[in-house]
Amino acid sequence: MVVKLATAALILVVALGAFVATRPDTFRVERNAHVAAPPATVFALINDLHRFDTWNPYRFELAPGLSKSFDGPNEGPGARFTWAGGKSGDGRMTLVESQPGARVVLKLEFFKPFAATNQTVFTLTPENGGTRVSWSMDGDNTLMGKVMSLVVNMDTMIGKDFEKGLANLDTAARGSAPASSASAQADAATPAPAL
Repeated sequence: MVVKLATAALILVVALGAFVATRPDTFRVERNAHVAAPPATVFALINDLHRFDTWNPYRFELAPGLSKSFDGPNEGPGARFTWAGGKSGDGRMTLVESQPGARVVLKLEFFKPFAATNQTVFTLTPENGGTRVSWSMDGDNTLMGKVMSLVVNMDTMIGKDFEKGLANLDTAARGSAPASSASAQADAATPAPAL
């Protein structure tokens, strides 16, 4: 009987391992939203990592026991934000590409609780007196990521944070500069949806 149970357990582990191996090697999460401010205003909020906590959905400034530091220039390529401790784990964001009013690319490194390196891209496009913001993150699906994808959908889990962050970005951008057109003023009068 014990041999049969051990054999069944071994078959189950091998089958699970084989299934996990079929999971995708990479992942991508992307969300888009209209922000009622011009691209230059939105770009300034993303391109300066010192202003990140004015809209970021993870609110590093509220995390107890968290330390933060900034290195490099105040904004643009080479700007770096590092965090450690608290529930957020340890990680670093480095701004690697910056096209004024159009695009910001970040290298996002996680050290704890799991090591990972992802690329985050913000693409800004003028739209209806404001800006269409696309926030995407691409990365490798490590073995741990593949196992976790069996119970947690990465797109659903992180996508909600991106949606909240984009809503926060809209609020922060509206406070940064007055609306410059009737369309933008109408957008500004419409409350952001609750997420």
